[in-house]
Amino acid sequence: MSRESDFLVVGSGIAGLSFALRAAEIGTVLILTKKERADSNTNHAQGGIASVMDLSDSFDLHIRDTLESGVGLNRPEAVELIVREGPQSVSELERWGVAFTRNGSGGFDLGREGGHSKNRIVHARDSTGRAVEEALLERVRSHPNIRVLEDHVAVEIITEHHLSGRRRRAGERAHCWGVYALDMKAGMVAAYLARATLISTGGVGRVYLHTTNPAIATGDGIAMAFRAGAPVAGLEFMQFHPTALFHPDGDSFLISEAVRGFGGILRTRAGEPFMKRVHPMADLAPRDIVARAIDAELKKSGDECVFLDVTHLDLEQVRGRFPAIHAKLLSLNIDMTAEPIPVVPAAHYMCGGVLTDLDGRSAIRGLYVTGEAACTGVHGANRLASNSLLEALVFSRRAFLSAAEMIRSAADSFPEIPAWNDEGTFDQEEWVLISHDQREIQRLMGDYVGIVRSDERLERAHRRIALIADEIEAFYKKTKITAALLELRNISCLALLIIRCALFRKESRGLHYNTDYPERDDIRWLGDSVIEDNRTYFRPLSQELRF
Repeated sequence: MSRESDFLVVGSGIAGLSFALRAAEIGTVLILTKKERADSNTNHAQGGIASVMDLSDSFDLHIRDTLESGVGLNRPEAVELIVREGPQSVSELERWGVAFTRNGSGGFDLGREGGHSKNRIVHARDSTGRAVEEALLERVRSHPNIRVLEDHVAVEIITEHHLSGRRRRAGERAHCWGVYALDMKAGMVAAYLARATLISTGGVGRVYLHTTNPAIATGDGIAMAFRAGAPVAGLEFMQFHPTALFHPDGDSFLISEAVRGFGGILRTRAGEPFMKRVHPMADLAPRDIVARAIDAELKKSGDECVFLDVTHLDLEQVRGRFPAIHAKLLSLNIDMTAEPIPVVPAAHYMCGGVLTDLDGRSAIRGLYVTGEAACTGVHGANRLASNSLLEALVFSRRAFLSAAEMIRSAADSFPEIPAWNDEGTFDQEEWVLISHDQREIQRLMGDYVGIVRSDERLERAHRRIALIADEIEAFYKKTKITAALLELRNISCLALLIIRCALFRKESRGLHYNTDYPERDDIRWLGDSVIEDNRTYFRPLSQELRF
């Protein structure tokens, strides 16, 4: 059984939904989403969207802040692109129904976060992601050209190697005709075909034990694209958010960077504010610096957490600015207006991903990748706070324009796509092994591939995870597919890719800090760590990329 559409979108965050709304104006769109529609990293985004919206600010300042945060590895043309299209993107979201918070004079209530030299964060209090997601979903539900299939998890990208008798010629790019996906309720795998496919599956936070990401963030899109032959890049740059709630029932609940932008101060258990002696911007330093500073404090003191203190601020203003955070903390018997919040760093955002050009194209023809699953060059070695939703919007718009042009010249019919073949597989009841393997990978990644690394730690993690990954692959080949097994396979794939990129880069920069190479090296390492098939290679930043 197959399903056909003009555009196929895998994932239902801001990148996928905004692409779908544009594509639906010229063709049919099918959205596949793993869980409920609103379960995405977008929905969990508290801070907001960085954009130049005030006369005291400028595009040049936003570009400068982004480049400084990215520590020399941003692609300047990609940064300029999102910054200059920021105001237009915010206006478009408002037209789609997003109600951003306004100040007393009717203008945007602009917040400030780490790494920003100006107040430029457009927000809907502390629930911006939810506000954006709900507005886009409302429009998606009512559009006659869009169908959404929930509880569907993509298995593999369909390319030539699935077709009998079809082989690529030397130098010829692979072609994507859609994906095989599992209907979790029916337990069946089917082919979903499209003239243009967008991967917008979000991040990889669940590769780590402690993360701010939802349970669905298992790196599915990056893993599938890599297995299909697309190069991936920059995976050593996993951003650890400095301030995730430290609480056994908090499930790494994120305490937005906007809390520090509002005046919150990081303190040790003894009450000492420590960021002033680490960086000139103190508590508003870029995330990589704050996360390493917290990690150093915890190792020095032996404490389990540090504390984010807002008790010196106006209590009513704190409650009004952060109602969702305040309510969540109260449910855990923490009153942020009366006591400091216990926090630790947690895996938060992948700055690397599937390598794409400025139009969201991957190396596989017909396959576009946007949002956190993509490596566009915007973030470099460290993402500037609140640039991610903006990046997703801008590149999804460009991907749509490119895809629309491509399908105008696409063939009217699809090749004969074979049905998914699960012959020789059978049901197994060894799901306890899956749970154990996932926890083991997550624990190894946290212990050896965290904020501070060394070659010895990375090699140890690679040896152990490679053994687990081989066992998972053998289990996958003989077992009926389930969502849990697919996620485990993708987690093991991403863990190894992250480690390979980290071992390849022989310097410390941004989010990648290796004690064996503690210095930044702009002579040999000004570019991307790229993995393609079995090759790992260096792509200089000066090298133009266009697929």
